[in-house]
Amino acid sequence: MVRFLSRFLRALQLLARDDRIPRPIRLLAGIGLLPIPGPFDEAVLVLISPCLLLYRTPLREAWMRAAVPPAEQ
Repeated sequence: MVRFLSRFLRALQLLARDDRIPRPIRLLAGIGLLPIPGPFDEAVLVLISPCLLLYRTPLREAWMRAAVPPAEQ
């Protein structure tokens, strides 16, 4: 579980800097990940998830690059 979480966080860092995904979509996805009480953050994630399906290649590449620990890159 710890390895999965660290890989997930590394992939998020890579995606936050990826210019292939438009900045407004990255911003909304970041807002959706914030721990905001109420249904606001869940609604943002539901609305943004179809948009992220258009960017499957950058998501897949970030996941693969995150598999290699930072010291080995």
